[in-house]
Amino acid sequence: MLNRVQPASILDGLTTAIITLDSALRVTYLNSATETLFSVSRRHAQGQTLTVAIPHLLEQGLRLRRAIDTGTGFIERELKLRRPGDDFGHELLTVDLTVTPAQFSGPGLVLELLPLDRHLRISRDEQLLAQHRASRELIRGLAHEIKNPLGGIRGAAQLLEREFPDSEHLEYTRVIIREADRLQNLVNRLLGPNRLPQKEMVNVHEVLEHVRQLIEAEGSGSFNVMRDYDPSIPEIRADREQLIQASLNIARNAMQALSGVTQPSSPQITLRTRMRRQFTIAGVRHRLAVQIDIEDNGSGVAPAMIEKIFYPMVTTRAEGTGLGLPIAQYLINTHGGLIECQSRPGTTVFSIFLPLEQPA
Repeated sequence: MLNRVQPASILDGLTTAIITLDSALRVTYLNSATETLFSVSRRHAQGQTLTVAIPHLLEQGLRLRRAIDTGTGFIERELKLRRPGDDFGHELLTVDLTVTPAQFSGPGLVLELLPLDRHLRISRDEQLLAQHRASRELIRGLAHEIKNPLGGIRGAAQLLEREFPDSEHLEYTRVIIREADRLQNLVNRLLGPNRLPQKEMVNVHEVLEHVRQLIEAEGSGSFNVMRDYDPSIPEIRADREQLIQASLNIARNAMQALSGVTQPSSPQITLRTRMRRQFTIAGVRHRLAVQIDIEDNGSGVAPAMIEKIFYPMVTTRAEGTGLGLPIAQYLINTHGGLIECQSRPGTTVFSIFLPLEQPA
């Protein structure tokens, strides 16, 4: 005799979040995927109105009421859901929402929410990495073409200087040598570090404390540094010096974003660490990953610049070189990680993601 499978157990096995509502938009059922997606307990949510049980759906209240009244469903693609009061979107979710009228003991609705954040993030990360690799290949090719002529120009200027040591043109040959050296240094910086990571067991908080001491010394008290560390994060296998350089490049950017900005609150940089579970970095799923946030309350990065800031020579400052962030991204990439940026006026967060299981 076959065992009967209860409908609720089938719905609990789905990865799509399912919610059923009665005519008063009260939650009558939600499955396990809904609990996971919104971090809500089934026992707490059942019997409450949807917008109380799941505040992310507050803005959908009127549309759902209309769907009940008219008996007409709707589909919303790539809907952004945000918890009220979370202006920056720390709890922003992207879903495909399907609403279907249904008859239970009376009129009701079935909501299906398919989370898209992981897919969108993987796609964005892959695009970012592809752009980074393409730009590095272009730079390597250009650097090769530039370095050879530079060596010849510098050598010719040195020969002229030795041939005519008392010449009135000595000043010009020295200008040529000096400028050739400057261009050589620029090309070397564009290429980034020329050594592979020397990996050892590293405490990320010790790295961040070293960075904190450096920026506090450079800032001379012009801003506050707040620390929000997760003490459960274990040591990771990484190159300590390269992690310091990548973090310091980002922290110095944060310092520069704070300079000359008048705000209601005092200028502040926050160093934050968190553990992430079942996290995807550059298309690879990791059981455990470390997230390091370097946040500032400066004026923010313009939306048009967000997609470009990891390209070499892209900067918003007249005196900037546009090399700090691309080098930081390269260093983290060599550890199997990635740097992402989110920004709005008053809050900019650079997040470094590093897998705990470092690739060989």
